[in-house]
Amino acid sequence: MIVGTCGFPRSRREVYRSLDAVELQETFYNLPNEQRMENLAREAPEGFVFTVKVFQGITHPAGSPTYRRTRGFKPGEGHGLLRPTRENLELWDLFRRLVAPLRPRIYVFQTPPSMRADLLREALEFFRSIGGEGAFVWEPRGEVATVRDLDAALADVGVSLVVDPLKRGVPRSPVHYFRLHGLGKGEVNYKYKYTDSDLIRLKHSIKNLKNPYIMFNNIHMFDDAMRFKRLASEDAV
Repeated sequence: MIVGTCGFPRSRREVYRSLDAVELQETFYNLPNEQRMENLAREAPEGFVFTVKVFQGITHPAGSPTYRRTRGFKPGEGHGLLRPTRENLELWDLFRRLVAPLRPRIYVFQTPPSMRADLLREALEFFRSIGGEGAFVWEPRGEVATVRDLDAALADVGVSLVVDPLKRGVPRSPVHYFRLHGLGKGEVNYKYKYTDSDLIRLKHSIKNLKNPYIMFNNIHMFDDAMRFKRLASEDAV
């Protein structure tokens, strides 16, 4: 089991010492800096796992408010929504090359709630068209996330479906990568602090999985990850 956080909620030294993994968020807002990727890979202890959130130019269309934090990149009509366009495929090749020094184990694709279900076919074609080291996982939001048997369709192209197992159960996927954004109404509730009973339920829901990734993404992510890591190490609850 690999327990980590989405981003560094504490100093990098403390996170390296305490947790198993970090999902880099900066690679979503801006294209990676190769030197920084090299530095992170060099400073992390042996065995620490990095995953990366894929640059939004591939996942989010022009006009997305998330581009307000982006520097040096202006999306065009051919960018975003995992479409197999020349622009997206070229951007993927650039992203993969820039992040390569980090040797990320997982590439996390997250699409916005505006992505319609009828765009799934194009997304599957996009995934068939790309390559590289590491595993690909997709966290869809909105209409496309409700497609029946989505996990099986993605598995056919070697991609894993990302969910919160406390909300949607465990998908049939090559890799089990879970992102926890808090419980309550809506997709996210970042202010939520997981209770002991939540974490016990989480432990039981994944107990039969091989090396699942448990990635917390809430305000209390470091404390929640530490509590879950301690709980998961116990033989019985």
